[in-house]
Amino acid sequence: MDRFEAMEIFTRVVEANSFTKVSESLDLPRAKVSRTIQALEEHVGVRLLNRSTRQVSVTEDGALFYDRCVSILAEVADAESSLSNKREHPSGTIRVDTSGTLARALLLPALDDFYRQYPEIDVRLGLADRNIDLIQDGVDCVIRMGTPEESSLVARRIGEARIVTCASPAYLEQYGTPTTLEELSEHRAVNYVSARSGKTFPFEYEVDGEIAKVTLKSVLAVNDGSVYISASALGHGIIQPSRFMVADLIAQGALKEILTNYKSPGTPLSILYAHRRNLSSRLRAFTEWVTELARNNPDLRIKDA
Repeated sequence: MDRFEAMEIFTRVVEANSFTKVSESLDLPRAKVSRTIQALEEHVGVRLLNRSTRQVSVTEDGALFYDRCVSILAEVADAESSLSNKREHPSGTIRVDTSGTLARALLLPALDDFYRQYPEIDVRLGLADRNIDLIQDGVDCVIRMGTPEESSLVARRIGEARIVTCASPAYLEQYGTPTTLEELSEHRAVNYVSARSGKTFPFEYEVDGEIAKVTLKSVLAVNDGSVYISASALGHGIIQPSRFMVADLIAQGALKEILTNYKSPGTPLSILYAHRRNLSSRLRAFTEWVTELARNNPDLRIKDA
């Protein structure tokens, strides 16, 4: 039995309360996870986990052993990360969760650069765009727009998205171009509904030091960013997206910025990960790469950064 591997599997099972989820996150057969825990219990001479058909829970002895395992594994990770080869050539799989729109507009166009720098890292993108449990879902980090809601995670702000108002040339030709917020309120929008909260977002502008909210009527509301943008490009209404998500469409003439004399409050872009003493070298590499990617995008650059 590899005791370090057994400790890693044991701590994951305690955190996820599930053999199945750990087997999926570590790409191991469920039977191996179960056999490893059984062998570890035989080795230490006590029952570490209570098992039932529905759930797994840690015993009192298991909880004490878990704390020691976490400490030992952290020390091993710290020792490994101190090796120059490990720092310079991180490897392994990193699991990232984000939205489809963020993946399409920010990550996918630049991934070739990431793989040139880190050819031994395998990136697995999940597009759930919802509050998730990093431990139970086997995810290393999450990239989110807006104020982070997952208070138990470390949230690193990597950008501030510039917000614009735009519509298709066909829509503007048919309905006219609003030049004031009063005129805007008479127009039609493609409304965006949060998949996480079910809330429909109004358009927002900074006016005399305060936030003015404008609610537009619509015949179409969506909860997917890519569909939201595409619907506007097809002429279904005005939208208020992050500019970096529509920069190509604006450059191509498929969308046109309007109300440019009004400024909208920016939206934070953050990368979130679990509280751990030591980040893996591959997670650290990915985090630094995404941070630099946002810093170099003029529509994401943080003011004074």
